[in-house]
Amino acid sequence: MRIRSFTFLLAVIATMVVLPSGTSSPAVEPGDVSSPAIAQKSTRLRDPACRHPRDCPKPPAPPAPTGPTIGQCPVFPPDNAWNTDISAYPLHPNSANFIASIGAGTRLHADFGGGGAYGIPFVTVPGSQPRVPINFTHYPDESDPGPYPFPPDAPVEGGSDRHVIVVDVDNCVLYETWLSYYVGPGWNVANGAVWNLRSNALRPLGWTSADAAGLPILPGLVRYDEVAAGSINHAIRFTVSRSQRGYILPATHFASSSTDPNRPPMGLRVRMRADYDISWITGQARVIAEAMKKYGMIVADNGSDWFFTGASDPRWNDEDLDQLKNVPGSAFEAVKTGPIQS
Repeated sequence: MRIRSFTFLLAVIATMVVLPSGTSSPAVEPGDVSSPAIAQKSTRLRDPACRHPRDCPKPPAPPAPTGPTIGQCPVFPPDNAWNTDISAYPLHPNSANFIASIGAGTRLHADFGGGGAYGIPFVTVPGSQPRVPINFTHYPDESDPGPYPFPPDAPVEGGSDRHVIVVDVDNCVLYETWLSYYVGPGWNVANGAVWNLRSNALRPLGWTSADAAGLPILPGLVRYDEVAAGSINHAIRFTVSRSQRGYILPATHFASSSTDPNRPPMGLRVRMRADYDISWITGQARVIAEAMKKYGMIVADNGSDWFFTGASDPRWNDEDLDQLKNVPGSAFEAVKTGPIQS
């Protein structure tokens, strides 16, 4: 009798779950492993090799980013608009007029190359990069306040726009400015936008950014490393000379007073037509053309028609990129991604 009672007591103790002080154990049916703690205990009891926590199965590591990345940071989540495959999106009902307005006979132009002289540069910095004051000279009310982690020698885009793009690769934060001038110890800039690269959050509606459309610039740049790897997995930034007073999300700002409905709004998405033959395009240009079919391009600013943007890099092959100068605007169509807002 004593032996049977002692055995029963051992069985009860073996099924107990030790909880923190002041916590009551929930009722658990036999075989119930819905609780993580109970599931782990159950796994250890079933696995004869798991006699010490160090020997037990480790929880799975967080999934690695599946979209575009810089360092260990995603360039926005995989489901972000920039990273969305639009090859099956419906045709915009006003597509023909939009394309005609941009120029059906006007040809593509890669606005980067020249041994690194052209394009928009960006720089990565660690989280320890000193932050410096930022003075907003044009749009302080539509700017994210400083300080920003801008090095004094941060690369500045050539030409009149003078964009500066800095990525904090420890915290995955993107900083972008326009009309940027170093005035030690900080910078004078027209405006500034700060983006959490792990978030799909947009600018407040009506706000601009370092781009007229209120969009981030970095995710739309053609980068040499991704082309060299064989695929661009995001949409590409491009400009038009005439736009309308409206925007399509994720754009949040317009840059025109025109109410002509046939002009493209900021944020308009276009793609290279599926039936447009690109078999004659090779090398770096072929990778770009394939991305234009799958992810398309987004109207991001006013500028020259069909100029699309890449990052400054001395490794670009200008003769290769020049193949795209033979692609006419008629090779594209506009797709419907949302209503036009104003």
